Amino acid sequence: MLNRIEGIVLKTQDYGEANKIVTLFSREGGKITAMARGAKKPTSRLASVTQSFTHGSFLIQQGTGMGTMQQGEQLESFRHIGEDIEATAYACFVVELIDRAVEDRNPQPAIFNLLRQALHAIADEYDPEAIALFVEWQMLPVTGIYPTLHQCTNCGATDGEFAFSFQQIGFLCHRCFNIDPYIIRLSPAQVKLIRTFYTVPIDQVGKLTLKKETKTFIKKIIRTIYEEQTGIRLKSQSFLDQLERSPQHFPKKENPSTIP
Repeated sequence: MLNRIEGIVLKTQDYGEANKIVTLFSREGGKITAMARGAKKPTSRLASVTQSFTHGSFLIQQGTGMGTMQQGEQLESFRHIGEDIEATAYACFVVELIDRAVEDRNPQPAIFNLLRQALHAIADEYDPEAIALFVEWQMLPVTGIYPTLHQCTNCGATDGEFAFSFQQIGFLCHRCFNIDPYIIRLSPAQVKLIRTFYTVPIDQVGKLTLKKETKTFIKKIIRTIYEEQTGIRLKSQSFLDQLERSPQHFPKKENPSTIP
């Protein structure tokens, strides 16, 4: 059966001398895998549309096993991602997280929209580190983690001072700080920012300027949740850590620390 599928290329794997196995995240069918025969050849009509981050329309012959990609047409070009090493690194992180967290053939239009919005923002030269944080927080429910961020996890209070508790996976108010001796105290601005990362679509945020230390602080919280609660550790994260330690070895453009 031939199906026309709108999707974004998450990754490819070489197969034989000329073929690629392409993993797409599709709007209609979630994550699917298809064989693209001859796609490794520069002259192939499938060569350009099977590059990572490509948003395209694909004609796929599907059966009981892996499908076969017959045609592909690019719908959007995220050109800047391939021109800037930091943009590329964070885009790789985003697609790897979605690939690891989502099961095959499980339609999730909201996650498709999240992926597309994230790649758009990175391609438009907004702060890729901030975009990755949005994706990390909003992918938590997909991994089975539902942090309590709208109120205190213990007493339900919505007012007062708050801290983050890894034990409770959410906020504790100052009345309940004694429950967890390892809480991370938060300022009102940090509480608001975490809620924004978790609940607001990337394309509806407006401009947001974040200091490097703010992003680093929030990143430590979300990465700890992933490591302790999901066990997900991404290969692309290692490169980002290297990029963080040795930025002088990876020259990049000076981009504003904002998101769309």
